[in-house]
Amino acid sequence: MPLGEERFRKEDRLRRRADYQHCYRQGRRRHGPLATLHYVPNALAHPRLGITATRKVGGSVVRQRLKRRIREIYRRWPGRGDLPAADLVVHLKPAVAGVAFADLEREIVRLLRGVSQGAGIRGAGT
Repeated sequence: MPLGEERFRKEDRLRRRADYQHCYRQGRRRHGPLATLHYVPNALAHPRLGITATRKVGGSVVRQRLKRRIREIYRRWPGRGDLPAADLVVHLKPAVAGVAFADLEREIVRLLRGVSQGAGIRGAGT
């Protein structure tokens, strides 16, 4: 990612159901009170992000708002360039529905930092 690049391109997203399933089944996870981050190495040269939220989190408007917020946090996070080549899935927990943006940002950045500091990512394409 070039310096100052904040776009969230199509290549930066998890788009296929099989990719989400692979991340859930084969990946590791980091837990927090608001979200769980699943991650697994990929064979690409960059990380990809996916976000899931069940109806327990809230109605469709609430879920989409939270997904937009997660994408914005990820997109603007300066440490994004330090992430290893991995597929990342943020799974939102029901407790996230009423939290402030700053609290959500703190939680997501904490989970992402754990991955960028090498919390179990080894080799590509496992």
